[in-house]
Amino acid sequence: MRFEDIYDFFEHLPPTYLNAQQAVCYILSVLLKESSYGTELIQRLEREYPIFRLSDPVLYDALNFFFLYIFITSGWQKLQGRGRPRRMLQLNPEVKGRAEDMAQLWLTFADRATQQRSQ
Repeated sequence: MRFEDIYDFFEHLPPTYLNAQQAVCYILSVLLKESSYGTELIQRLEREYPIFRLSDPVLYDALNFFFLYIFITSGWQKLQGRGRPRRMLQLNPEVKGRAEDMAQLWLTFADRATQQRSQ
């Protein structure tokens, strides 16, 4: 390690991995807009919020939570330009109000974190 490495680390902070609570709220913010699937959720997070990452284990924990509380439904769908069918996730319309509240938690958190990182 060199002194330059330390300065470089703080100038280019590594991404922050979401925990399960953050992942639940992030996923709901996406599913309120459109259906999605696991890999797309991970890639979309990296694209729209470059300071965050979502690991597979946390994604699966969040999805298990959703299925346990019947927040989402799923079905297999072949997507154009993709090889195999994807397990598409859709928001259960009966929980839309709660999903909107939880999605707002994510949006507020992500906005605040992004602002702090840019200072």
